[in-house]
Amino acid sequence: MNASGLIFEPDGKPRCFWCGGNAEMVAYHDNEWGRPVTDDRRLFEKLCLEGFQAGLSWLTILRKREAFRRAFCGFDFEVVARFTEQDVQRLLADASIVRHRGKIESAVNNAARACELVEECGSLAAFFLRFRPPEGSRPARITRQVLEQLTTSPVSKALAKELKRRGWTFVGPTTAYAFMQSVGLVNDHIDGCHVRSLVETQRAAMEAPTPGT
Repeated sequence: MNASGLIFEPDGKPRCFWCGGNAEMVAYHDNEWGRPVTDDRRLFEKLCLEGFQAGLSWLTILRKREAFRRAFCGFDFEVVARFTEQDVQRLLADASIVRHRGKIESAVNNAARACELVEECGSLAAFFLRFRPPEGSRPARITRQVLEQLTTSPVSKALAKELKRRGWTFVGPTTAYAFMQSVGLVNDHIDGCHVRSLVETQRAAMEAPTPGT
C-alpha cells in the first residue's frame, strides 16, 4: 500500500485500501461501492443494511446479504411495511441474518416510512438525490487519511435529521454517510483508484427515474 492508501491486487490495478485481501470485498469495491443507485428497492436495501451493519464489519453483512434479501422479501418496502410481530419473531429465529430486535423492528418501521416518502416525493431516489453535496464542499483530494476522518458530513447530518423527523430509525449521521458513499451520493474512492473516474462519470449522469417507469 502506498502513502495515499492505494493497494495493488495481483491484477495490478490500484484500489482503495479497505478492500484488500478479500475477494468478496474487492468485487464489492469494483462493482458496487459508490456506483449510483436510483432503484428504490435497492436504496431501501442499502439503508437497511447500513443500519444492520452498525457495530459489525461490512464483510459480515455482505456475506449475509442474500439471506437478508430472502428474509425481507427482496426489500420490497411495501411488503415489509405490512410485517407483523409474527414476522419479527420469524426473523429473530433466523440465524442466517443479524438477529437484533431493534434493527429488525427498525427495518419494518422504515419500510412504512419509505412508503410515505414515495407517496410524497414520487420515489426514494427523488428524495435522496436532494442530498448530493453542493459543488466545492468536498475535499479536494480523497486519501486514506481524509477517508478515515470522513465518517460524517454536514449533508449526512442533514439527511439523518430529516429522516428522523419523518420517523425513520437507526439512521444517524454516520449510517447516513456510509449510505451516501455506497449509493453514489458522494465518490469516496481514493484518488488514483482505478474505479474512481468511472464512478464520477456515472454520478454526473445520475438523475431520479420518472415515476411509473
